[in-house]
Amino acid sequence: MMHLFNTDEGVVVEVDGVANALPGTGWDALFANRDPLALVQQCLAARSTPLDGQTWLDHVKAPIGAQEVWAAGVTYYRSRDARMLEAAEAGGGDFYARVYGADRPELFFKATPHRVVGTRQPIRIRSDARWNVPEPELTLAITASGRIFGYTIGNDMSSRDIEGCNPLYLPQAKVYDQCCGLGPGIFLSDQPFPDTASIEMTVHRGRRIVVQGATSLAQMKRKPRELVDYLFRDNSFPCGCFLMTGTGIVPPQDFTLESGDEIEIRIDTIGSLINVVM
Repeated sequence: MMHLFNTDEGVVVEVDGVANALPGTGWDALFANRDPLALVQQCLAARSTPLDGQTWLDHVKAPIGAQEVWAAGVTYYRSRDARMLEAAEAGGGDFYARVYGADRPELFFKATPHRVVGTRQPIRIRSDARWNVPEPELTLAITASGRIFGYTIGNDMSSRDIEGCNPLYLPQAKVYDQCCGLGPGIFLSDQPFPDTASIEMTVHRGRRIVVQGATSLAQMKRKPRELVDYLFRDNSFPCGCFLMTGTGIVPPQDFTLESGDEIEIRIDTIGSLINVVM
């Protein structure tokens, strides 16, 4: 297995637990290449530098350069129910049922690079919202040509009370400073991610677990390739992009994040994304 990391010192690729620096390889160049996996393998053979120890892990950043982050909504049945419930008072509950059953998926812009944080970096909740939740999601790493070449973990932070007031408030509920977690790195693979893979989330408040949940990709109604095909319709991404694929874990209605909460999201073969709420 190969995992790609963005660090303060440059690109690092870990192959079966052995880390190698890839000098001269730019992060954005990988997303612009038509076959990033082949490029990484060529670099490993030609000019990689083995790294001693694990100190490089202290310098891991969010796995993003100039890429945009987009997201898909209502791709899990559980998410459909939650979105219908939060929008019911505003008369928009039916919108989400219709999106779940429609041919066209819900796709929306999530974050520019400066709004993205990596693992063990602080994440934010909106100061003008009362109901804030994490949304754990399998996230696709996509080349400029639309090829899925890897997978990472995403936290699509959401202010449910703002979105629930009116579906047109979705951008305000989703897009703000430090609204998006990505990481820890990219699991490199051009094969479909297995449906059996589990997504797990735990939220700690001090020593107490306040939210815990799990789902599997088998619960997704829409497949990653379908979502990417719609995203690239009449749209271009010169530096590639990320696409969050929706959440199947929804915290209870009476839960909202607080400053100091630690959110841990784990996906099989990718690792763990950990963020503390500011």
